[in-house]
Parts: sequence; C-alpha cells; structure tokens
Amino acid sequence: MFKDIFQKKRKYATIPSERIGRDNSSDAERPKREIPEGLMLKCTKCGNIQYSKELEKNLKVCASCGHHMRLNAMERIQMTLDDEGFEEFDSNMISVDPLNFPGYATKLEQQAMKSGLREAVITGQGTLAGNPVVVAVMSFDFFSGSMGSVVGEKITRAIETAMERRLPLIIFSTSGGARMQESILSLMQMAKTSAALARFNEDGGLYISVITDPTTGGVSASFATLGDINIAEPGAVFGFAGRIVIEQTIRQKLPDDFQTAEYNMAHGQLDLVIHRKELRGMLAKLIEFHTVKEGV
Repeated sequence: MFKDIFQKKRKYATIPSERIGRDNSSDAERPKREIPEGLMLKCTKCGNIQYSKELEKNLKVCASCGHHMRLNAMERIQMTLDDEGFEEFDSNMISVDPLNFPGYATKLEQQAMKSGLREAVITGQGTLAGNPVVVAVMSFDFFSGSMGSVVGEKITRAIETAMERRLPLIIFSTSGGARMQESILSLMQMAKTSAALARFNEDGGLYISVITDPTTGGVSASFATLGDINIAEPGAVFGFAGRIVIEQTIRQKLPDDFQTAEYNMAHGQLDLVIHRKELRGMLAKLIEFHTVKEGV
C-alpha cells in the first residue's frame, strides 16, 4: 500500500484540449493529450513547438523563425571542437564569498546544482578541424553568465596559456555582466582580462571573439569586443547598459532592433554575423588562414 502511495509519477506536459463544435456555450472538449516532459520544446521567440531531438539536430535553431536558442558551455564545446582530445583547464576552481554577501554562498551552491557547472565559464584546449586552439566558453545558465573573480581568472589564464603555447584563442561570450555579489573584485576582472589580451596581441596571437545572446555589462565592455575578429550569432543582443535603462536615461524610444547583432553589424561594431550552422566552418577557415605551417 505504501509503495503505491509514494510511487514516483512521470511528469507530463499537457497540451490544452480544443472545444468540439463552434458553439462557444458548449462545454464538450476533446480528451487531453499528455506528452512526456522534455519530448518537445517551445521556441521562446515564435512559440512554435518542436521535437527536442529535431531541435538538437538543428543545433537548437528554430526551424520556423530561425531563432538561435541559448546553448550551455558543454553543448557549445561539443558543437565547435573535434570529438576527441579536449583538455579542460582549472576545472576545480570555484568562487568563494570574499565579501560575506548575504545569501551568496547558498546561491553559488544552488547554481552549481541547477546547471551542473562549477562556474560560468569552461576553458581548455582542443582541436578545430585538426588545428589546436584554446577556448573559453561562457554559460548563461550559471548565475546568468555573470563575471566574478573566478570567471576573470580562468579567462586570463586561458589567454596566457594560448600565448605560452602559441595557439589561437576563441572566446564565446554570454553574460548578464559583472557579478554584483563580488563588487569591485568583479569589476577588476574587466581590466585584468583586457590587459592579458593586450599582451597576447603584442605577442602576435590571434583572438576570435564570438558573441552570443545575451552579452551585456562588464563582459561586453571588456574581452567580448576586443577580438581581432568579432563575430556574433544572428539576433544576439549585446551592449553595455540594458535597453530600458538607456530609454529612461535619454527619454527616447530606441529602434526595435537596437543592440541586436544585425544592428551592431550595421553600425560597425562587428566583423561578421554568422548562422550557427556555418559558425564552425567559418572558425575553422579563419584558424587555418592564420596558422603558419611548418616548412612553409
């Protein structure tokens, strides 16, 4: 009896039933159809419902409207790099609570459990079409991709490793900005990562920045827009202050496409806007073009 009471039930998503007939006063309804949770996903832009597996095959790009849905760090790495040989850097580095900010330590634990990540960025070395590269990939599902001390330190170390090994560097950005729970320690990461990139540039290193949706605040004002080549996915929103803050400050209505990749491209802030299906191929070509082969 107790087994039946506490038996775990499968979660289902219920699709609303449709009324039979055209008479609005009729209460007759078709039977509700129940679909196992996770089988289908709804596009956050157009609302179209699609099979999860088909969406994954399409690299999480909506087949109806072309909206590029967010990817976590591991999905991005698997989608970009070759299948084998990824070497992760600083995997055990985690944030602490240096300022004893109320509730911060608890939130860090919750974010780790929810996302399966230790921090908002994964760094490491792998190969792209056979060419070795160093990558730093941010993930919005950990603390909204906010940049704290650990994020800044891991990215700085990745830059320095790329310089030591004389390898190209690719950083995939997505962030809500600096992590307020770390205050000035978070803001310092803007200068630290920028200074590291300046040394990398002086040493002749190639840095490709890939901006994904959304990239805002301190990340957009530092390493995200300092690439030798700056690329964004279609529709990706990036900028420093948010749209609402800007409109309230200047008391003007901004264009509908303000801060999108296409808007920034038209205003000289980007080099390329590339569809996700073509991104890996474009990165491979850029790396190949800038790689000096032995004996050549």
